[in-house]
Amino acid sequence: MLRTVADLLGKKPLGAVGAALVVMLLGLAVFADVLAPWPYGATAPREAFQPPGPRHWFGTDQLGRDVLSRVIYGARVSMYAGLAATGIAVALATLIGVPSGYFGRGVDLLLQRVVDAWMAFPGLVAIIVILVLLGPGLGHLIVALGISLSFPISRTIRGATQVIREHTFIEASRAGGASHARILLRHVFPNVLPAVIIVASNALGVVILAEAAVSFLGYGVPPPHPSWGAMLSATGRSYMVRAPWLSIFPGLALALAVFGFNVLGDALRDLLDPRLRGT
Repeated sequence: MLRTVADLLGKKPLGAVGAALVVMLLGLAVFADVLAPWPYGATAPREAFQPPGPRHWFGTDQLGRDVLSRVIYGARVSMYAGLAATGIAVALATLIGVPSGYFGRGVDLLLQRVVDAWMAFPGLVAIIVILVLLGPGLGHLIVALGISLSFPISRTIRGATQVIREHTFIEASRAGGASHARILLRHVFPNVLPAVIIVASNALGVVILAEAAVSFLGYGVPPPHPSWGAMLSATGRSYMVRAPWLSIFPGLALALAVFGFNVLGDALRDLLDPRLRGT
């Protein structure tokens, strides 16, 4: 682990920048109550549409709420949704991809037809359908994002499992009488783990962007809880000309989050997967 961190700092400076952005966003999410200068729901109608200044660094919205505080609390929603949904997606993808890649034949055919059927639907439409069935709320949004993302991720894990299945140590274990369960737990899962870490780091940016898109459409976290996507939709879009800072700062936060996770994921891919080093 320490070697990976050292390699990240020394060989992948852009990945180190992404890691710094990720750590900063996680810090904002964890310490939002301390770092936010105002409560995210505190209104002051007389201070509505105040431009960025010493009192309100990111300005205020149509209700006089501090935009900086809402952006900070929005990081908590995005990070929580991103981490939880990615955890669900990776767990489901592993349960689908590893058996599919290891057993092959009928198991692979059945599981991949299910994956194909799911991926025939546009991802955003599938998320909205699940939310319509489950109802609004952050928990339901996390479940919808996790389920929707798990199927495309399972393809990557399946491919990594197929490569590991052909190694000689797998054949040696089978020849020694090891059961499928033992081979999976002792040999396949540990060797698939780097691919899982890479996929998870890349998926976080996708999940955060998907959460913002769903919130922008009005199916995300219900108000008054701040979400970057909802801020872009509810206030940023309506008052884009009169108060452009209502769109600029949530959009910038969203862009930095996605950029940080993407470049960190690319750096981890190059460091953890020997086949991709130097590419």
